[in-house]
Amino acid sequence: MTESVISEDRATAQAPHAPTPLAVERFAEITDAVLGAITSVIDGKPDAARSALICLLAEGHLLIEDVPGVGKTMLARALAASIDAAVRRIQFTPDLLPGDVTGVSAFNPVEREFEFKPGAVFANIVIADEINRSSPKTQSALLEAMEERQVTVDGHTHLVPHPFLVVATQNPLEMEGTYALPEAQRDRFTMRISMGYPDARAETLMLRQRETVNPLESVRPVVTTHEVADLIVTARHVHVAPAIEEYTVSLAQATRSHSDLKLGASPRATLQLVRAAKVAAALEGRSFVIPDDITGLLHPVFAHRLIATRAAGGAHHGEAAVAAALDQIAANARVPLASRR
Repeated sequence: MTESVISEDRATAQAPHAPTPLAVERFAEITDAVLGAITSVIDGKPDAARSALICLLAEGHLLIEDVPGVGKTMLARALAASIDAAVRRIQFTPDLLPGDVTGVSAFNPVEREFEFKPGAVFANIVIADEINRSSPKTQSALLEAMEERQVTVDGHTHLVPHPFLVVATQNPLEMEGTYALPEAQRDRFTMRISMGYPDARAETLMLRQRETVNPLESVRPVVTTHEVADLIVTARHVHVAPAIEEYTVSLAQATRSHSDLKLGASPRATLQLVRAAKVAAALEGRSFVIPDDITGLLHPVFAHRLIATRAAGGAHHGEAAVAAALDQIAANARVPLASRR
């Protein structure tokens, strides 16, 4: 059920490293290299590549939802290939068990004791392919690792590596053999994006380039896990003015009282929106967050956590109702003028 892209020992073999904030120029240099590596594989989808990088540096997780065959897994693998880190892929199927994800305690006849056999979640980047094809019980095996960066098996806690990112792909729920992700699971994902179909130029280029060559084979790691840790710390130091914090909270609270929404954004969503906005600001070469950073990420960070009322969404238009509600909330919110120190 699992595939080891890089030796599973890599996750625990990393030397200790004290992350250090980087200069803005160095941050831009490294992130541009990562984005270049990803877009060399996924042509015509710069926003998707940027979203994946934001989730990594915001210490979050990414959910990619779309129809089969549009490059969801390819994006995840391109991000993984650009980082010199431990990477594991899990193909979620109806018969996948929670122990396949987290690991199990197995009896060692030589030592005459039980020892822990790590599952596929013990890697820096975990690709959960078609996550909604497995049962809710197996899906929930990722919850503790995604939130607390640890796994508990038979009463023993095991830390996952750092940095740690889950990139999950899922098919639309109306497709055969899918299980809806529980609200608690969706709330663990910092962002949800959709790949969409490529335009005619990108699809034609794909036909020409992939006839004889797999573009993933040419991607080489451009950053180490130590450099990723430095990038994460740099993003943490991006300044968020009190007015921006109040603006973000007002957006979240508005989702909880909107007449078309029966489930609003959680406090975790508010925190993750600010963290993602910090990374977005750093990618633009700024050391402070502006309102546009918040509103630009409002839909990908909030939308998958919200549920429309039956009256607003009807049987088939829940997503549209949620999007319309978020647009209305953003339009009615009072935008702060000052965001610098």
